[in-house]
Amino acid sequence: MADVEGVLVARGERPHELLLPLANRHGLVAGATGTGKTVTLRVMAENLSANGVPVFMADVKGDLAGLAKPGAENPKFAERAQKLGVPDYAMAAMPVVFWDILGEQGHPIRASISEMGPMLLGRLLELNDTQAGVLQIAFKYADDNGLLLDDIKDLRALLADLAERANEIRQTYGNVSATTVGAIQRGLLALEAQGGDRFVGLPSFDANDLLKTDGRGRGIVHVLAADKLMMRPKLYATFLLWLLAELFENLPEVGDLQKPKLVFFFDEAHLLFTDAPPALVERIEQVVRLIRSKGVGVYFVTQNPLDVPETVLGQLGNRVQHALRAFTPKDQKAVKTAADTFRGNPKLDTAKAITELAVGEALVSFLDEKGTPGIVDRALVCPPRSFLGAISPDERKQCIQGSPFLGRYEQREERDSASEQLAAASQPAAAPAGGGGILDALGGIFGGGKSAAPAPQGRGRATARQPESIGATIAKSVARNVAGQIGRDLGGAVLGKYGRTAGGAIIRGVLGSLLKGR
Repeated sequence: MADVEGVLVARGERPHELLLPLANRHGLVAGATGTGKTVTLRVMAENLSANGVPVFMADVKGDLAGLAKPGAENPKFAERAQKLGVPDYAMAAMPVVFWDILGEQGHPIRASISEMGPMLLGRLLELNDTQAGVLQIAFKYADDNGLLLDDIKDLRALLADLAERANEIRQTYGNVSATTVGAIQRGLLALEAQGGDRFVGLPSFDANDLLKTDGRGRGIVHVLAADKLMMRPKLYATFLLWLLAELFENLPEVGDLQKPKLVFFFDEAHLLFTDAPPALVERIEQVVRLIRSKGVGVYFVTQNPLDVPETVLGQLGNRVQHALRAFTPKDQKAVKTAADTFRGNPKLDTAKAITELAVGEALVSFLDEKGTPGIVDRALVCPPRSFLGAISPDERKQCIQGSPFLGRYEQREERDSASEQLAAASQPAAAPAGGGGILDALGGIFGGGKSAAPAPQGRGRATARQPESIGATIAKSVARNVAGQIGRDLGGAVLGKYGRTAGGAIIRGVLGSLLKGR
């Protein structure tokens, strides 16, 4: 280990270092409530930041905000640090940036409807297969016709338009029923009620902002305010998965680095997989498997290892297991599963040890310099350097005011997107200049008159027939009838007595039809 840079996390029979070149091989931090998971996360974040590795983590309980200020002097912590051999132990604050989807406790984070995509949005709206299929059609139609889906009002306008033109698009895109569209619209209303409209929109969050360091070369610790967000678990899980997907899709391949570009802690990981359709679980597995080659390490944090599917669990090389309870058959199964995922230690009954761990103790197994999981060891986690607990609103505000991202995302942006494009495309044609009198009508029939301007076309709707309002239909009908009567009267005046004969009646009828535009 001496030749490979690492950060000390715990010590048992031997020191347990998270090796920086292998920190992108992902990991798991598990354990029941109150067993010390949050302190372990804090210690890992502090050490990674101090070594120039940016970190992203969700603050579910509000106490990770304490990373922004140094901890109070604590004799017990100092004693433990000396016992474990923690180098240069002293209280310190980390360079923290606060984020908040709701825009209340940090810089707002937004994503456009288009960036979220139909799969994530369908899960967020809790759509069934049929409804998800219609949502797929909506996204495909928008792509094909250059319609920009920025926010909820854009998607709502597009769905309404597709429902009105269902017969026209059926042959190309498939069936779109009004009932299904109505169900999706209700889902959008529910999303707005949960505050999802504050997340959906522009300007879109640039995931590259997570890869920054401060002026001293320390990795920035990005803390997502999630205490209120946890009351909207689907929104929380969908957002984190979207952010992970953004990193996966936009970062270049870099292979193995001396240290990761970012370590991403996914707290309350069970929310990601609960009721997730197989296609989404497969997508998560793919992202986790491939994103390490882009320099990103993903660490799932959960109470029970069974919360993570085996296909994902098998890819998590660095593991910290805090205590689990084993009072029920399900609990006992979780303990056995956790024990079986570790490389065995002949000196340790792993399953028994999991139920006996004290607060601050954990079973630890990190990858060695060859990428092999270390033998599991019962260890004591190192003490934190930052403040244990929440910070005051004034301290949070001061931190936000000093952020390098201040002013970049606060102001919501609007542009001509699908709702405006569709509204422009549905406007009726402008009336001809000059009032459209009888002389203009005669000129149009015989040539040389003023022609009506073509109806304006919205982007992506060049071939679509413009809908006609009821008022316009009535006006045209009245105009045709008046013009026909004028033609018959004119014919009678010109033909005189002959106009009352059968031949004259025919001529009057022809004139009337011409003026009516038939």
